[in-house]
Formats: sequence, structure tokens, C-alpha cells
Amino acid sequence: MHKILILDFGSQYTQLIARRVRELGVYCEIHPFNLPLDGIKSFNPKGIILSGSPASVYQPAAPLCRREVIEQDVPVLGICYGMGVIGHFHGAITTRSVYREYGRAFLTIDDDSDLFSGLEGGLTVWMSHGDKLEEIPDTFRRLAHTANAPFAAIRHRQQPLFAVQFHPEVAHTDNGKAILGNFLFRVCGCTPDWEMHSFAEMAIDKIQRQVGDRHVLCALSGGVDSSVAALLVHQAIGPKLTCVFVDNGLLRKDEEAQVLQAMGEHLGLHLISVDAAERFLTRLKGVIDPEEKRKIIGAEFIAVFEEESRRLGRFDFLAQGTLYPDVIESVSVQGPSATIKSHHNVGGLPEQFDFELLEPLRELFKDEVRELGRELGLPDAILWRQPFPGPGLAVRIIGEVTKARLDLLREADAIVEAEVAKAEVGRELWQAFAVLLPIKTVGVMGDERTYEHVIAIRAVTSLDGMTADWARLPHDLLQAISSRIVSEVKGVNRVVYDISSKPPSTIEWE
Repeated sequence: MHKILILDFGSQYTQLIARRVRELGVYCEIHPFNLPLDGIKSFNPKGIILSGSPASVYQPAAPLCRREVIEQDVPVLGICYGMGVIGHFHGAITTRSVYREYGRAFLTIDDDSDLFSGLEGGLTVWMSHGDKLEEIPDTFRRLAHTANAPFAAIRHRQQPLFAVQFHPEVAHTDNGKAILGNFLFRVCGCTPDWEMHSFAEMAIDKIQRQVGDRHVLCALSGGVDSSVAALLVHQAIGPKLTCVFVDNGLLRKDEEAQVLQAMGEHLGLHLISVDAAERFLTRLKGVIDPEEKRKIIGAEFIAVFEEESRRLGRFDFLAQGTLYPDVIESVSVQGPSATIKSHHNVGGLPEQFDFELLEPLRELFKDEVRELGRELGLPDAILWRQPFPGPGLAVRIIGEVTKARLDLLREADAIVEAEVAKAEVGRELWQAFAVLLPIKTVGVMGDERTYEHVIAIRAVTSLDGMTADWARLPHDLLQAISSRIVSEVKGVNRVVYDISSKPPSTIEWE
């Protein structure tokens, strides 16, 4: 099987590169920019892609791979900062641009062979840089330019070295996949022989080798991520897997019953339910800070699993449905990328941890997980459930989490879910949910003055959760949601709609 190696210099877009390569049917892996040369040779890539980075190549201690990495006669494509790396090793001059480019720019194609085959003329591309190549050595030639970047795409005259200033991996670049496809198929000679069926086979084999004769405890929430992870591990090791569903009191309405029926009765997983609502609420009493909420909930989850492990027998692994957006927004895993927030799957773990983590979905996006779930036979009722945060409704209650506030939000959220389903727009949305705000407003209900809570509705569209736009829901749907919440949820007299995109906002309010 042909493979592409992606070296990560810390770009938030690195996993998007991997996703595009996979969509084109070629297997790829992300590794740190300083992966030893022996590791690269043992991986035996058909091509190497150098990612972007928030750094500049001329800065002290800028992240650089070894020069030998791009001198192996293996095709290399440098993207943005990766272009600077290639230029640095070949004597190109990189400077801080007078006019930084962030957003769309028109690219004029000067050479439509190789990378731009079939794309003669020009196209709109996505720029995100403050540096540019001022001069290139005679060993390189220009392939394309923009008004602000005289060398927006270049290639070495003899060696298979290519570089672009823009980001072909993002959706805003016209024909970005075609450019990457030209690199994969025309330059590297890859065969599109990777598909989700292949990933499932590799993942099952990897789990079997990693677990061996030992046993796994799975944190099963009933969401798409944990359900696919549980089913994947179940198909790999069968009875050596025990799934534990924790009712932490922060769940959606009727969630426990739905999960037990679908995953236990329908798919035959060994599933145990634990009622831990009281202990979670006790730990969260008086807590307002969202990061503290997440860490408390994450630590309490681990405590519950450790207790269940001791009660049920010896378990060596804790399986989780961690996805790449969880990881990249929490910790820098592959390269020096920025931390945005902690996540209960990857943050807040105690120093003394009795389990080895098993995270078979760690490098996948949500849409890829759904594709894998379909491959494994997961029913549509779970496959198309909207993403639900690990800390549950705790991060949709702004301020202190109490049972009364949870009950109020749970009813409002159920109305949102029901009306979205009734309008048959659920599959068009990434998420749609209710948020309880920490304020009260004056209202008039039944000719009487009221002073009650405010519910915010959040509905977004997205491909992967990394970026999102607010959903333009039909006005009659918004009216139905608002009318039902105000009429049916005691204690609410106002409903508002969130029209913020990500970035700058996050999808969840906390």
C-alpha cells in the first residue's frame, strides 16, 4: 500500500492535509517535524508533505527538519511554512511581507504542468501567512504567483521538490484537492488503494496486537465517537471488552435508556450502567469556571472507571472515543500547535493513572468516524446522533451546575431536538442544542410580570468541527422552538438565537 508522510511543524491545518489525502484514497500518517531519518526510511513513503506553522524560518529556534529529509529522492511538497523550509535549505530569501495575506487571493498560474495540471489560468486560493519568498535560486522555477507573493508556487528544476505559499488543504482554495491529487498521483505515482474498510482492518489488527490477552474497559457515552470506538474494540477482542455507561446526571433526556437498548440489546456489547449523578453534582457544587468544570468531570470519570475496574476485575486499558479535533484543541500532540481548551478525554487526567489509554479513533474526524461506523454496522439511530460534549450539559449551563438548572435545560434541549427532527433538517446540521444563560429577564405571561431564565439556541453547520458556521434555520422552525420552550419549560420566558461562527467563537459556549 502506498503511503504519504506528513511532517507537522505545528499548523492547525495539519490534520486537514491528512484528511484530504485520505479522501483521495491514499493512506497517510502525521508525525512530528523532527522524526528521525531512520523512522522516515522505515515508513517508506511515496511522498512527503511539510505542513504550515505559526513560526518563521528566519526566527531563532525555528522548527526545522534535517536537510536529509528533502534529499532522499522522494517527492516533497512544502505548504506555507513548509515552503520556507525547502527554501531555507536551498538558499532562497524569505522575509516578512509588508502586506500580510490572510484570506482569499487570486493565484495566477505560470506553469500548468505537474501541480497545476488541468488548472491553467488562475484560481482563488486561501492564504494565511506573514512571510514570503523574495528570491529563489536558479535551481528552482516559478509555477504561480499572486499580487503579494511573487513566488506563490515553485519547484526544483531537477529534484521532485515542490512548494506552495497557500493552503490547498482548506475548503476555501478552489481545486485544492485537485492540486494535492496532482502531487499524489502525477508526481508521487501513488495508487488510490486506501478506504475506510482498510482502516477498519488495520485498526482491528492494531488493537489485537496492543491488547493481546489483557482486558479493556470502555467509556461508552452513547455518542457517535464512543459507540464507534466500542464497536471497533468489540470486533477486535470480543469478550475481553467491558463497556461502562456512566449516568453522571449531565446527560440529555432519556439518554441512558436509548444507549442501553441500542448498544447492549441490539449490538450485544457487554454493557454496565453506573448511577453516579449525585457524586458528580456534589463535586460541581459552587463551580463556575468552565475549565475547572471540565477537569473535575474528567477526573471524576476516571475515578468512576477505576472503581468499576476494581469491582469487575482487572482491566489494563481504558478505551475512549477521542477524535483529532479533541486532541488538537487540547494539547500539542504531533507538533508545536497552540492549545485552545482542555477536553475530558485528553485533559484533566490524574498523575497516578491505573489504565493504559486505548484511543483507536484519535486521528479521525467526525465524518470519517461516521463512515467507519457504517462500515462496522452501527445503526443509523446512533450513527447520526449529533456530537455531545464529554462534560455533557455542564458546559451548556453558564455558571453553577445544579439539579434544578439541569432539569430545566434538559427539557428545553429535548424540544430543540424534537423540532429539528420534525423539520427534517437534522442531517444538514452539525449540532443544534440549548444553552442556559446565567441571567434572568423580565417578561409578561398571562398578564403577569415574570422574571425568569433565558435559553439560547445554538445550531451550526460544519464538516469536521474545526470550523463552523451558524445555521440559517427556517424562521418557522425557530418560532416553533421558542414557542414550545416558553410554553412548556417552567422558569423560561425568553429564547435567543446564537449567530456566531467558529472562529472566533467555539461551538460550545464553555
